[in-house]
Amino acid sequence: MRILKKILKFIGVILIIPITYLIISLISTYIPVNNKESSEKKSQTVYLSSNGVHLEIIIAKNDLNSNVLHSQKYNTQAEFFSFGWGDKNFYVETPTWADLTFFNGFQALFLNSPTLLHVTRYSSVQEDWIMLKINHEQLKKINQYISSTFQLDSKNKKIVLPGLGYRSNDDFYEAKGNYTCFNTCNSWVNNGLKQSGIKACLWTPYDFGLLGMHKNQTP
Repeated sequence: MRILKKILKFIGVILIIPITYLIISLISTYIPVNNKESSEKKSQTVYLSSNGVHLEIIIAKNDLNSNVLHSQKYNTQAEFFSFGWGDKNFYVETPTWADLTFFNGFQALFLNSPTLLHVTRYSSVQEDWIMLKINHEQLKKINQYISSTFQLDSKNKKIVLPGLGYRSNDDFYEAKGNYTCFNTCNSWVNNGLKQSGIKACLWTPYDFGLLGMHKNQTP
């Protein structure tokens, strides 16, 4: 009986960690920040998109500052730029969910791993994007946030990883920061909105909190 009790106690300790994470993350997801309406006119538009798990933020080329666009790869057809941040190994080794392995998922969540910025270019607004109306100051700050995430080389140029894009309209760039279960791709987007004074979650590793907050603005 003593051995059984020890085993059950050990299992309980192991289970309490993910359960606590789940509870805290869900509670903080539903606590809004920057909820107070600003008196400044919201004449600018950015967008959120999700593949069901992973959030990205989209900004029109004309609304991106020169620091964000500097040394990026794009052509004249690129009118909208989608930015997503995430674990480097996961991005490279898991182009589709069918490529997901236990090791890739474990490494991304529990090891302090290097990151990439995934930049996808579009010629027009997509139907499944969620629209966010923001003001000029918020647009300026979200630009600064994205710009500061790019890792630069000794010549202050963005470091692109040649040939690693999933399609012809996207590329990966070396990024600052480390990915963990406490600092996920969705946390990166949420932090950007928080720091820019845009309505966001207190903290979230998920996509649904931000999507739910802003879905009523969809055109």
